[in-house]
Amino acid sequence: MAKGEDPAEERATRRGSLTVTELCDAYLAAADKGLIMGQGGQAKKPSTLYVDKGRIERHIRPLLGRRLVAELTAPDVQRFVRDVQAGKTADVVKTGFRGKAVVEGGPGTAARTVGLLGGILSYAVSERVITANPATGVKRPADKKRKRRLTPDEYAALGKALAEAKESSQERWQAIAGVRLLALTGCRLGEIVKLRWSEVDRAEPCLRLEDSKEGASVRPISKAVLLILDGIEQPPGSAYVLPTARGGQGPFASLDDALERIVISAGLEGVTAHTLRHSFASTAGDLGYSDSTIGAMLGHAGHGVTSRYIHHLDAVLIAAADRVAMQIAGAMSKTKKP
Repeated sequence: MAKGEDPAEERATRRGSLTVTELCDAYLAAADKGLIMGQGGQAKKPSTLYVDKGRIERHIRPLLGRRLVAELTAPDVQRFVRDVQAGKTADVVKTGFRGKAVVEGGPGTAARTVGLLGGILSYAVSERVITANPATGVKRPADKKRKRRLTPDEYAALGKALAEAKESSQERWQAIAGVRLLALTGCRLGEIVKLRWSEVDRAEPCLRLEDSKEGASVRPISKAVLLILDGIEQPPGSAYVLPTARGGQGPFASLDDALERIVISAGLEGVTAHTLRHSFASTAGDLGYSDSTIGAMLGHAGHGVTSRYIHHLDAVLIAAADRVAMQIAGAMSKTKKP
């Protein structure tokens, strides 16, 4: 100031010249330090940040990266939504030596990406880069919920494919056990892949997940699930229920690929791990269970499973999980009708 300079003006100029790319870098740096809160007021999980980084790299940077944050308007953000929805950023991206990522557009991708962009711009407001969030009020396309569920005949086809894969040794035992666990627990793919023996409570019985999407979570499990777990021999030195097939210490990370192969061999279309989870919930609904009970079995946030049942699992939930799994296991063991 003694030299006639204005620090406040310099800071304002620096903020005014910040690009969207630079803002995204600052946002991710803050998130890596645990300063960006996600669901439940908790720091964003590494898995969430991984997805965020992918959306930034594949959608936000290509379309808005060079734009000045201070010059972004609501119409700019609305145009961004339309471009992502129309597939303007669709691509096949190489990831590693042999890997690839298919970048898609569509309403779901556009809705989720603009949600992230809105969060990044809210961070910009908190850092006084801008005074108002231009993403506020922007119309998002409807993110169509996946409603695919398995019919009894499709469960039978899946069960037959699993039995044939086991008999012919076409798939590793981790894949067969993993798909059965997905079908009979309603757990997410990552929850089964990363399931540790220390999280299996046979006394209650339940899975005491230490780090699910909603944080620590307790899931009631059935006698059918216990039979699967009892049939697995824990390799020395491995903490995971489904250990890597290569003899390492990590989990069996290829369950998603194995599920896709098994589903194809069963002659089914559009069946993913989420389909099995939704089918578990739908079966519970068919049996007359309430939304709160189904939510507790699936570990949904807001249904009290984390807080109310964290120490002693309610016997009603265990009975419900047992009945739902029995229904599904029965369908999988039947022969598909001609």
